[in-house]
Amino acid sequence: EVLLVESGGGLVQVGGSLKLDCAVSGLTFEDYAVAWFRQAPGKEREMVSCFDSLDSSVDYADAAKGRFTMFDDRDKNPWHLALNSLTPEDTAIYYCAAAEDIRTVFCRVLDADDYGYWGQGTQVTVSS
Repeated sequence: EVLLVESGGGLVQVGGSLKLDCAVSGLTFEDYAVAWFRQAPGKEREMVSCFDSLDSSVDYADAAKGRFTMFDDRDKNPWHLALNSLTPEDTAIYYCAAAEDIRTVFCRVLDADDYGYWGQGTQVTVSS
């Protein structure tokens, strides 16, 4: 069974940084995608960044470009999300997600419903 566990969240001041970690197990690293989502209170869950095995590249949401970086260790595990220049609008629960058998679909066109595996989330709180 695919298991994802996030960690690294916490409380940080405006302009600060955090590095989130996602440990992945059980995933078939062939036709797959890994993504970071976040969900703020009362808001829709949104994708922050994603990686897929089709083009082996990372895509970012507009809100993340220039501030967040998604990267991996050896063998595509664990994955990380470096959060920089944080603002209160970045306060949310951050989730790691994975999808298998994406075939010819790039992760940039996937939605939350397309990811079958989710971690428990890690809280990021940015103080104002």
